[in-house]
Amino acid sequence: MIGAARSPFDRATYHKLSLIAFFAWVGLGADGLSSSCYGPQEAFLALKGHTYLGLFVALLTGITILVISASYSQIIELFPAGGGGYIVASKLLSPRLGMLAGCALLVDYVLTITVSIASGTDALFSFFPRQWQATWGTFLGYAVSPKLCFAIGLVLVLTVLNLRGVKESVIALMPIFAVFVLTHAFVIVYAMVAHPQGLASVVSDTVADARKASAEIGLGAMIFLILHAYSMGAGTFTGIEAVSNGLPILREPRVRTGKRTMRYMAISLSVTVMGLMLAYLLLDVRYSQGKTLNAVLLENMTAGWNGGLGATFAIVTLISEAALLFVAAQTGFLDGPRVLSNMALDRWFPTRLSMLSDRLVTQNGVILMSAAAVLTMLFTGGDVTYLIVLYSINVFITFLLSQSGMVRHWWASRKTVRQWARKLCINGVGAGLTLLILVWVVVSKFHEGGWVTLVVTASLVVLVSLIRRHYNSAGKVLQKFNQLAEMASSVSRHLERPGQTPPLRECDPNAKTAVLLVNGFNGLGLHTLLNILRFFGETFRNFVFVQVGVVDAGNYKGASEVERLREHVKGEVERYADFVRREGYYAEGVWSVGTDVVDELAAVAPGIVKRFPQAVFFAGQMVFPRETLLTRWLHNNITFAVQRRLYRQGIPFVILPIRV
Repeated sequence: MIGAARSPFDRATYHKLSLIAFFAWVGLGADGLSSSCYGPQEAFLALKGHTYLGLFVALLTGITILVISASYSQIIELFPAGGGGYIVASKLLSPRLGMLAGCALLVDYVLTITVSIASGTDALFSFFPRQWQATWGTFLGYAVSPKLCFAIGLVLVLTVLNLRGVKESVIALMPIFAVFVLTHAFVIVYAMVAHPQGLASVVSDTVADARKASAEIGLGAMIFLILHAYSMGAGTFTGIEAVSNGLPILREPRVRTGKRTMRYMAISLSVTVMGLMLAYLLLDVRYSQGKTLNAVLLENMTAGWNGGLGATFAIVTLISEAALLFVAAQTGFLDGPRVLSNMALDRWFPTRLSMLSDRLVTQNGVILMSAAAVLTMLFTGGDVTYLIVLYSINVFITFLLSQSGMVRHWWASRKTVRQWARKLCINGVGAGLTLLILVWVVVSKFHEGGWVTLVVTASLVVLVSLIRRHYNSAGKVLQKFNQLAEMASSVSRHLERPGQTPPLRECDPNAKTAVLLVNGFNGLGLHTLLNILRFFGETFRNFVFVQVGVVDAGNYKGASEVERLREHVKGEVERYADFVRREGYYAEGVWSVGTDVVDELAAVAPGIVKRFPQAVFFAGQMVFPRETLLTRWLHNNITFAVQRRLYRQGIPFVILPIRV
């Protein structure tokens, strides 16, 4: 179901995984484009009868999309290896503000998955009898219906697709994207061509509606109403950040590919959103119970068509909308695990979230995003209106922090960067605009459920802060151990003669052999080695040092990076071997590179035992003064997993405790 393993050493593998601009537009741009299925509707309905004020909302929305896209194009230039809100805020502001941006992004990506699938399910179930949306009963206190079960099933299907890999999941969904673009382009063009006289009347009706609203409720209240409708459609902007965060999966040259993808997304999204809102006005679209505004638009547009052509076109268009919303969930699955892995590499999350599966996918991140989306779907019952309230807050926290970081960067670089003022102006306008939207959205949606998003984000901030604090405490202890490695290196340099390497002692394969599993030349490895000598004296005459280089999200940028990892691992085990040779023992290093430490060691161990029949494997394991759920969760305890695997192969394995 998931597919065969991929080799990180194959130079063609990374090329196969990466996306050209068009596929990136499908995989990353679908989130933004799909928001046209609900963003314009929410804005339009918020006008409360003053529908022609929607023209102002449409123009504001289009301008905002272009401004934010231009701002993120500059982020792509400055961060060619990937510049999502987490990385930008961490590098240009501070690690803690970066952490806040990362937490906001993670909640936003979970909601991206949930709201996209819930909205698509609503569109699809509008074709079915109303009783299909009825509640079957409750499960653990949550209402269960066929619609909710279908939505959760779709989350699981997308989970499997993403466990297979990025490109496979995008290509499988590309036809849906193409149908959506073609049908909606036709709808917008047809609405304007079939009603050319309506364009002039829309302008005059908008002026009349503005005067009427100003007279009835006052100018200030009318501006408030427009801004409120604008904020209700703020979900339209949520997919723009995805391209800069998704640069690592784009085809080289990444900057050019990323900027081209951003251009595709900005133009398609702004044209679609403004075109649909204009079409609502041209065809006099009104809210109808149980139907989306787009469904009403299609009914009005095709009412005079002959035969079943109109009904067929409407059904195909609405199905493409529902399907594109499912595609849009891809953004959460593509970028969410990437943010998790970046934060895990910086020790804000458990380090296991940065590990890749044998399909070269951040499997743990995909599964975690999937589980969070399912829980959110259950908690909200798949209610799109409520989900959109939750959805459109966090993204503007990330927008604001990343744009503020860019403003700070251009100001600090004003003496060295050409055209710094223009660049600062672009990001400054973006920062001001996103600050305005953020404040307005929080104030207007706080009592409607927006407080839930803020509480969840704040809770996540507290959790990751505790995780980072634990890792920092453990790091201080490990630093003391690493002083042992520095001392050993100093002694080795002192004893070493220029141009001379330690002599290789004669190997006796039948002698007792200690096989020590290490992870870099550090204090933990040396502490374990010295414990072997202290506990077992002269029992062992041969020493074999084994290290597995882990290909994770931090170092898998292509086959060349894997090659550098291979050379690094080889150098580390050779340092151990050189150190032990000076003590009069035979020593050698064995190394391997892969995505799973346990699997690699299980593959290497039988070969070592065959060469050294009296081999005993050793590894050190940190022991904390007090074992808690947090320490068990944050430290992957690979040593115990290796021990269980080697025991099944009949290989003796000894774990030496290292108290910290």
